[in-house]
Amino acid sequence: MSTLEIRDLHVSVATDDPAAPRKEILRGVDLTVRSGETHAIMGPNGSGKSTLSYAIAGHPKYEVTSGTITLDGEDVLAMTVDERARAGLFLAMQYPVEVPGVSMTNFLRTAATATRGEAPKLRLWVKEVKSAMADLDIDAAFGERSVNEGFSGGEKKRHEILQLSLLKPKIAILDETDSGLDVDALRIVSEGVNRYKADNDGGVLLITHYTRILQHITPDHVHVFSGGRIVESGGAELADELEKNGYVRFTDADKAEAAAAAV
Repeated sequence: MSTLEIRDLHVSVATDDPAAPRKEILRGVDLTVRSGETHAIMGPNGSGKSTLSYAIAGHPKYEVTSGTITLDGEDVLAMTVDERARAGLFLAMQYPVEVPGVSMTNFLRTAATATRGEAPKLRLWVKEVKSAMADLDIDAAFGERSVNEGFSGGEKKRHEILQLSLLKPKIAILDETDSGLDVDALRIVSEGVNRYKADNDGGVLLITHYTRILQHITPDHVHVFSGGRIVESGGAELADELEKNGYVRFTDADKAEAAAAAV
């Protein structure tokens, strides 16, 4: 069993304001994700959800000012970005980047070699990739195209889940993987996530605005993000409440807190 543990995490980001060169985004996040668990992080725009994913992955724009992140007791913050990936952390990005000149086939095999510690045997690897692509309804011809270049939003998201299925990380962080997906693509992507979790006993940290993906991926825990921290946690019923009532009671509480602090 693997455990991603986040304790009292504070993260700031650089700004263009000389008077305030850094802005604190995360203000004391505590979260534990274990193998076999699905945690949904929900919250309004600007609440810090994506900042959490970038901080875990090691994005250089985001500075951890205090707190800890560990994976199976190892200090994640002491690792480089590639060391975090090899340790078993995976980030499916909200906006996957294009990599011109690098084919999907070469990219996937290079990534698998890095995370597995040795190059996959070619014949077995080809079979593994074809099977994973078929599961996600990805045309085999995409394997020879440059990474994400000219792909639609839905195609990019399916390729993120293709990486997930082939790299088999300990903990998968999915940053708004459902954004921009039509009904069919949402179903296919969700099935891919569920397959990864079932086959690998993987832990999933699913960041989303909406509950529609939770109709396909059942969360064990739902956490509401507001003002850079988790303000409430519960089960799937909490997501149902958010679908019905939105985030108003949480954002109103943040405004009241800010007003009190300014007095």
